[in-house]
Amino acid sequence: MPGVTEAGVINGVVIDDGFAEAFPMAGTALQITAVNEKWALEAARAMTGFATSVIACGCEGGIDRMLSPEETRDGRPGVRVLFFGFDAGGLEKQVTTRLGQCVLTSPTSACYADLGGEKQIDLGSAIRYFADGWQISKKFEGRHFWRMPVMEGEFLCEAKTGITTDGVGGGNLLLMARSTAQALAASEAAIAAMRKVPDVIMPFPGGIVRSGSKVGGKYKGMMASTNDAYCPTLKGVTASQLGPEIGSVLEIVIDGLTAGAVADAMRVGIKAVTDLGPAEGALRIGAGNYGGNLGPHHFHLKDLLP
Repeated sequence: MPGVTEAGVINGVVIDDGFAEAFPMAGTALQITAVNEKWALEAARAMTGFATSVIACGCEGGIDRMLSPEETRDGRPGVRVLFFGFDAGGLEKQVTTRLGQCVLTSPTSACYADLGGEKQIDLGSAIRYFADGWQISKKFEGRHFWRMPVMEGEFLCEAKTGITTDGVGGGNLLLMARSTAQALAASEAAIAAMRKVPDVIMPFPGGIVRSGSKVGGKYKGMMASTNDAYCPTLKGVTASQLGPEIGSVLEIVIDGLTAGAVADAMRVGIKAVTDLGPAEGALRIGAGNYGGNLGPHHFHLKDLLP
């Protein structure tokens, strides 16, 4: 495999001496609550749908974790969701559109900010006009809320939420295995561990993406195209980074509110894959980058080994 060097071998799993290249993003966190966990999850899943990649979705979003009634603003079951965009303006547009279409519409839902800071974007302040003049501004314990009548009762939403410009998008791991079944087993083990890390999301379906990409392509206007160097079926016709033993590759993409959170998620993901071992999971762990020229955050795998 030309150009591929090893950072180490752990429990039989080869770790590439490479790095994941990630990008600065604006990010925010919200609490979505409801009468029970079922309806909090319904609203959260709807709001974070079609948010796998800023390439085509406008933002990246996902569920961070479940919240107990003791952790939420209104003492009901809740879900913490994270959203990321290239800038504050684009993030606000995506969050408020999804808020109005997916949370306002969901039975018994409420929405609150879950990130502080001086920089803020609108939440309830952006959708209050739906109430057609019946909206009520409410300030309580230093926080500003909007109360909006709906047919089911009332929708309560915080006016604004804080954002961070220290968010990071595009941390990643490439898990290379003999078969799809083994690549999937390794990926699922990594995702289960990563979901225990706060302040990160893995935005693709189930946290896993099979269609990893490179920048650009041969067709005009393509921002991204298939990462042919890691496509097993193209080994004989491209500059492949895969040996003959690799039959399937899956990628995990990580977004976080901080670079440290992304590094922590990658670290526990690597450990979960190496603990599983090559017989049941991955033979090799790598990471995707663009030569280090596009993103300032470089997560070197050798620095993340368990």
